[in-house]
Amino acid sequence: MSVTAMSALGEPCVLLKLGEVVLKGRNRELFESRLRSNIKAALKEFTVDIRQRHGVIALFLPKGTSVDVAEAVAQRVSEVPGLVRVNLAWRVAKTPEAVTEAAIELIKDRDEVARKASFAVRSRRRDKRFPLRSNELDRLVGGTINDTYGLPVDLSKPELTVFIEVDRDEVFVFTDGLPGQGGLPVGSSGRALVLMSGGIDSPVAAYRMMRRGLRVDFLHFSGIPFTTSESIYKAYALVRRLDRFQGKSRLWVVPFGKAQQSIRASGQDRLAVIAQRRLMLKTAEEVAHRIRAEALVTGDSLGQVSSQTLANITAQDHAVAMPILRPLIGLDKTEIMAEARRIGTLEISELPDEDCCTLLAPRTAETRAKIEDLKQIEKRLDAEELAVQLADSLQEYKLEGV
Repeated sequence: MSVTAMSALGEPCVLLKLGEVVLKGRNRELFESRLRSNIKAALKEFTVDIRQRHGVIALFLPKGTSVDVAEAVAQRVSEVPGLVRVNLAWRVAKTPEAVTEAAIELIKDRDEVARKASFAVRSRRRDKRFPLRSNELDRLVGGTINDTYGLPVDLSKPELTVFIEVDRDEVFVFTDGLPGQGGLPVGSSGRALVLMSGGIDSPVAAYRMMRRGLRVDFLHFSGIPFTTSESIYKAYALVRRLDRFQGKSRLWVVPFGKAQQSIRASGQDRLAVIAQRRLMLKTAEEVAHRIRAEALVTGDSLGQVSSQTLANITAQDHAVAMPILRPLIGLDKTEIMAEARRIGTLEISELPDEDCCTLLAPRTAETRAKIEDLKQIEKRLDAEELAVQLADSLQEYKLEGV
């Protein structure tokens, strides 16, 4: 972009549009405060002045900031839950002439195809002292664009929209932006512990809970000493990928191989998978109490595999008193994979590894496990004490740079 164009466009900044946070009534300020803190943490590598006005958060950058840096800020903040739209905007003087000149330059800087598209101008005048009403500003800017470039006007379904927002001290001019994550700010709904396997489902479940405002920790059960550390590396990579949505993520690992060996020795082959899941949940509940998490999160999807029947899920719930959240319960595998691809975890999840669950894979799994039968297995194992011992063996894997 030329110096002349930069001068006409003014200073780059980033406008953030809030989603359901604005509907929170008397509690709205708490959600907005949490969101601003999350934005500040996500942008710790940048120099940014965060200001909030009328349901919009504006990120002002130092004078002379390049477009590349502004785009990097927009891209990074688009990963923060609680925002529905992120726009790279231009901050211009509060005059009709400056606004019109910026809109002309903004279209000039686009590629050939975009400069032949149908367009519309949408103005919003927050400051009623501005000399032109919104519809008058639309006509002025739209007419000038039409005269300059000959673009056709389409007010119903434009291919290109020029947005103008007249604020208290300046005017923002921008076109299309980036979609945000939506949802609620991480940390506004409490803390939970995600049972993180190396598969496709649990990372998506974690992401969905972060979007609902939960800050999550991750608990991985490794087959060590009967498997290698591959599954830990994979879980670490998944947590690192998900960390961009919340920051300061923590991965905890429990060596589970010997406990699995004890379950196998119980002789209840068909019930082994459900007994293992119950022991994992008991251990996770113990860990959750220690780290002050208020719920557990799993990637269960009803009927996706033979062990995820309603009867078996009910048997698992009976193992612990803590709430178990299952955000994927009604989704099929295609929907889960599509979400995993979008958030960038699918490629990692599809990498091969030695998952601890494969150590107890019977030829036929029980689909209607009875709680009394599982209790008998747990009585022989002293499952409550074993869960405490497993929690005592907990190890934290710190993310580099976090």
